[in-house]
Amino acid sequence: MPERINAVKTTFFGKGAIKLLGPELVKTGIKRALLITDRFLYESGLCQKVADVLSESGIEYAVYYDVKPNPSVYVVNDCIAAAKAIDARVLIALGGGSAIDTAKAVSIVLANGGRVEQYEGVNKSQKAGLPLVAINTTAGTGSECTTFYIVTDPVRQSKMAMVDTNCMVAIAVNDTDFMSSMPPKLTAATGMDALTHSIEAVFSKDATPITDKDAVWAIDAIVKNLPAAVRNGADEKARTMMAYAENVAGMAFSNAGLGMVHAMAHALGGHYNLAHGVCNAVLLPYVLSFDMKKGGFEERFEVVARAMGLKYDGRCSSCGGGSGRGTGAGLSAAEAVVNAIIAMNAEIGISPALKDLGKVRPEDFKELTALAMHDTCMTTNLVPVTAEEVTNVYAAAYYGKL
Repeated sequence: MPERINAVKTTFFGKGAIKLLGPELVKTGIKRALLITDRFLYESGLCQKVADVLSESGIEYAVYYDVKPNPSVYVVNDCIAAAKAIDARVLIALGGGSAIDTAKAVSIVLANGGRVEQYEGVNKSQKAGLPLVAINTTAGTGSECTTFYIVTDPVRQSKMAMVDTNCMVAIAVNDTDFMSSMPPKLTAATGMDALTHSIEAVFSKDATPITDKDAVWAIDAIVKNLPAAVRNGADEKARTMMAYAENVAGMAFSNAGLGMVHAMAHALGGHYNLAHGVCNAVLLPYVLSFDMKKGGFEERFEVVARAMGLKYDGRCSSCGGGSGRGTGAGLSAAEAVVNAIIAMNAEIGISPALKDLGKVRPEDFKELTALAMHDTCMTTNLVPVTAEEVTNVYAAAYYGKL
């Protein structure tokens, strides 16, 4: 069956890569830009570095710096007004997923009209969005290279997942100078977001040999480098490898799709305004444990286990046996993967259960389940799941019981 592979036209990697942006922008002939970021980056000096590149390239610009974590419809509408006020011809996002997703949403609405809520789902726009540049400051979301963007609907208290080939970034910059100041908690959360992207791409029903290749490479790189990046933000090798890994993971899931973890995490994050990467990290082992017990995933678990460098004995994980402890020989591939993820979360300081996050309430599980079942990411989950099963996984993750 024919398939389409989506990729960014131009990506710059490495320390000092921002210097390559100016000449690339000059080639486009575009003279007016809106720089989209958050207040912290605006005041940190990183925004000024980008502004200097724009000035040196002869590009007029204005700055919108009111992006918030889990950007809402209100933020998108405010940013649309700012872009219209200067007649922006290119949108330049500086930040992580929040800034880049905001820019994508603005791009689509400016080119297609209407309201951002109209674009929830898959390929709902008719025209390519306004040209986008993404300058990544985290190593996790992959938003700079994907067809996905997420906007929170404050009315429904949920995240809207948009998957749209018309929102692809034209130029992406992954400069480790812009990532080295990430605090350990953010490094951990965004890194686990990237690991979740990779693993869910492997477990997607639309996975292909091409997406598996990217996902497997990213899993290996993240497992080897994320703990080091969390321990020491100035570790340039670990930061550089994480920048590559999150980008490659983004290409994997952008073309394969995601699944149950992200659908459930979107519901959590939108309802309680929780960090997306943390939601993914906490939920990931519980969803994989559910998959293990459901059965039929052995081949996919073996792909992930090999990528993580784990030992396993090849037993059928859903056929009984095994203690479920440790990460070595004597375990099925599924058991080894689940345990290794739990161990990594512990090593980098991520809570083992939803109850530890402080906001989550068991009485909300049915509402969260309804949101998760509606999420676009659920459409590429490897197998269909029921609402009862999703609710049970929320409960397991809340109480920390695999």
